[in-house]
Amino acid sequence: MRAIGAIVIAVAIAATLYVFATGSERGETPPATTPASDVFTLPDEIGTGFYTDDERNNIAVFESASPSVVFVTNTQLRRQRFSLNVQEIPRGSGTGFIWDESGLIVTNFHVVYGASKITITLQSNRSYEAEVVGSAPEKDIALLKINAPDEDLKALPLGDSSSLAVGRKVLAIGNPFALDTTLTVGVVSALGREIKSVNDRTIKNVVQTDAAINPGNSGGPLLDSQGRLIGVNTAIYSPSGASAGIGFAIPVNAVKVIVPQLIQHGKLFRPVIGIETLTDYWTRRLRVKGVAILSVRDGMPADEAGMIGVREDGRGNIHLGDVIIAINGETVTNEDSLLSQLEQFEPGDVVQVTTLRDDEIQNYDLKLVAPSE
Repeated sequence: MRAIGAIVIAVAIAATLYVFATGSERGETPPATTPASDVFTLPDEIGTGFYTDDERNNIAVFESASPSVVFVTNTQLRRQRFSLNVQEIPRGSGTGFIWDESGLIVTNFHVVYGASKITITLQSNRSYEAEVVGSAPEKDIALLKINAPDEDLKALPLGDSSSLAVGRKVLAIGNPFALDTTLTVGVVSALGREIKSVNDRTIKNVVQTDAAINPGNSGGPLLDSQGRLIGVNTAIYSPSGASAGIGFAIPVNAVKVIVPQLIQHGKLFRPVIGIETLTDYWTRRLRVKGVAILSVRDGMPADEAGMIGVREDGRGNIHLGDVIIAINGETVTNEDSLLSQLEQFEPGDVVQVTTLRDDEIQNYDLKLVAPSE
């Protein structure tokens, strides 16, 4: 009897497997292996079939944000070698996004650098020539403007990059390799990274992501799972020039500060103390640790505080004056770090500048002023 029972059970199992296998071959849907709460049918306007919550979120963010993403084309005027005729030559392309309904477009500075003409193509396939409102090469941000109908100008909602954490889901939309409106998904891989801009300035507090960023993605938005802008994709780290799982984005909180300055001044607005500095080349040659002052401008804060620059004695020997080594206790190592420190303040702020002069520490309290236009 036990043998007969075992045979019956084996036959039943075999029959079940046969029905399952033949059903799959006929295209029938097998039983769900994921929990029922994780699988659902999307509304008709998104599509049919079974999707996970995460897939549905990806689709919803893409459909909501993609109308705000634009294609940026950079062309230059060049004279032909033999005919001397002037032609428009494509120089490159990238991505941008609509900042507000007035037609302001944010992209990377390196996307539009050297352009004779910039063309913006919207999701409606309408194209408009753009004017440059302002640029901040030290942050790799450029602000453009187009005149387009209101119905074509849908701005992205702004998020808060200070709330980001490693592991948080992010989505990137762009035009990699000139392929129109492509979505990639990943996570925040690291925070507080530093990268170099096109003019060799350091961009700090950059967001690192493993969402695929390729040539053409530059200037496109990095979004959170709510479809809010949290960064501007700007660079990749890759020996081959294609995505290797390490991409970088300028945090949106920095962009929120930069854009108003570009609207008002056309460039990044940084308070000054009224000095000219030795170049990093001479600083390295002289083995100076810090930023050596070359000269001070009359009537400016550094001059009024008694700071001095390079001096020459009667024998023609050069003597260094003040060498800036810290601002408000934060170490200054080169001109790049000095400028980055000053960018944190506004005209009217008082800062303590620490210098080294003739092997003695000097402290000056300086009231920052606005740069002369």
